[in-house]
Amino acid sequence: MKELILYFYGYIVFFYSMGLIISYVILMVLAEIGILRKKYHHLPEYSKYMIDTSPYTPGVSIVAPAYNEERTIVDNVNSLLSQDYPLFEVIIVNDGSRDKTLELLIENFSLVEVPFAYVEYIHTKPYKRLFKSTNPEYKRLIVVDKENGGTKADAVNAGLNASSYPYFINTDVDCILSKDAIAQCIQPILESRDVIAVSGVMTSSNGCTVKNGRIVKRLPPHTPWALFQTLEYMRSFLVGKMGWSTINAMPNVSGGYGLFDKKIVIAAGGYSSDSFAEDMDMIIRMVGYCCDFKRKYRIVQIPANCCWTEVPATLTTLSRQRIRWGRGLIQTFMRHRRFIFNYKYRRLGMVTLPYVFIFEFIAPVIEFFGILLFVYQAFTGTVNWRSALVIFLAIYTFCVILGMVVILYDYMIGGTFRKARSYMWIVLAAFLEPFLYHPFIVFFSIRGYFNYLVNKRAVWGEMTRKGFSGKKNKVKAAESSGVGGTL
Repeated sequence: MKELILYFYGYIVFFYSMGLIISYVILMVLAEIGILRKKYHHLPEYSKYMIDTSPYTPGVSIVAPAYNEERTIVDNVNSLLSQDYPLFEVIIVNDGSRDKTLELLIENFSLVEVPFAYVEYIHTKPYKRLFKSTNPEYKRLIVVDKENGGTKADAVNAGLNASSYPYFINTDVDCILSKDAIAQCIQPILESRDVIAVSGVMTSSNGCTVKNGRIVKRLPPHTPWALFQTLEYMRSFLVGKMGWSTINAMPNVSGGYGLFDKKIVIAAGGYSSDSFAEDMDMIIRMVGYCCDFKRKYRIVQIPANCCWTEVPATLTTLSRQRIRWGRGLIQTFMRHRRFIFNYKYRRLGMVTLPYVFIFEFIAPVIEFFGILLFVYQAFTGTVNWRSALVIFLAIYTFCVILGMVVILYDYMIGGTFRKARSYMWIVLAAFLEPFLYHPFIVFFSIRGYFNYLVNKRAVWGEMTRKGFSGKKNKVKAAESSGVGGTL
C-alpha cells in the first residue's frame, strides 16, 4: 500500500510540474504579445502633449501612508511631489507615528492645520486633523493625521476619504516614483473608459544611488536576498502580470504601486483593514462589483518602470514578509471562495482564481511534501536516480530559461538597469535561485498557511530599512502582499 501511494504521488508531482511549465510558457507568449502591443516603454511625445494641455486630463491623488518614517520622510515627500503631471495631489497619511514624522513634515513643508469637511466614505480609525502648506511651492501636499489603524489598508482608506480626484495611486512613502509614473499609468485610462486599475512595473531600489528623491544610478543589489527578489519582481511583472493583462485576467495590482478608479474602490467597500493580502482582496472585490452590476472592466499592466522600492535585505525580514503573504493568500481564498469556478465572475472566476489556487496556493504544499518524499526514498534506497536526474535537469533548465527570458524582456523595455553588464548579476541569480532562494520561499509560505490554520495571532512586526542615506531604520511592516506570488 505504501509503495502504491508513493507511486501515485510521484505521478501527481510529475503531471503537476508539466502543467506548471506549460502555463509558464503560455504566460511568456502572452507577455510578449502584451509588451509588443503596448508601446508604453516610453511615453510618446504626442501623448505627453495631450496630457499636459488637455482640459479633460483627469486629476490623480497619490496616497502614501507613513508610520515612523522620520529618517526619510522629507526626501520621500519631495520625490512624490516631483511628478511631471499637470493635475495631482500628494496625500501623506500619518498613521499615528510615534516618532518625529509629523513634526518634520510640519517644519519642512510649512504646514498648518486647516478646517476640512472630512467625509468618511470608508470607515477607518478616527481622523484627527488635516494639514496644508502655506508655501505655494507645496500647494499639492496634504497631510492627514489619524489614529494608528494597525495596517496599511486603514491608512489608505483615510487617504481616499480626504482625496479630491477621481483616480488615485496607492503607494508606500518609501517608494521612489519615476517622474512620468502618473502619465504612464493614466494612458490606458485615456484610451478606454473600461479600465478600472493600472499596474506599473516595480523593481528593487537596493543598490541604487538616490539623490534628492531621484534614482541617479541604477545598480543591482549587493546582498543575495535582495538580488533574488529583483529577479522575482521582474518575473512577476513582466511575465506573470503582463501575461494575465493581455487576456484581462490580472489577479492583483501590487500594493506598492498601482493606479485605481476611486469610485469603483469606494463602491466595492474600500480596502479591507483586516486583510493580509489587501491588494489581491481589493482587485477581487472590484471585479466582483463590476460583474454584479454588469459593468465592463479592464485591469492593465504596462511594461514601464514606474516605481522603485526597498526590498527585504536579510533572511529574517524576508521571512516575516513572506509568512505574512502566505497567510494573506489562504485568507483571500477562504474569504472569496464563492468566486472560484463561478461563471458570473468571468475570467476571474473561471481562469485566474482557479490557476492561482492550483499553481500558486497549492504549489508550496506539493513541493514541501515532494521534498520530504524524496528524502524518504533516498534513505530507503527506492529512488530511480537516473529518472530523478533527468527530471531535475529538465525543470532546472526551464527555470533558468524563464529567468533569461525575463531578463531579456526587462532589457528590451529599457527597464531596471542602464548598462547590460549590470544584468550579469541577475543572470547569476537565475542560476542559483532554485537552490538558494526558492526552498526558503516554499517554507515561509507553509508557515503562513499553518499560522492561519491554527489561528495564530497575526503580527505585522517591523521592516528594517536602510533607507537612501544608508542608515538602518525600523518601521512598521505594513506593506501589502506586494508582487502577489511569483506570478
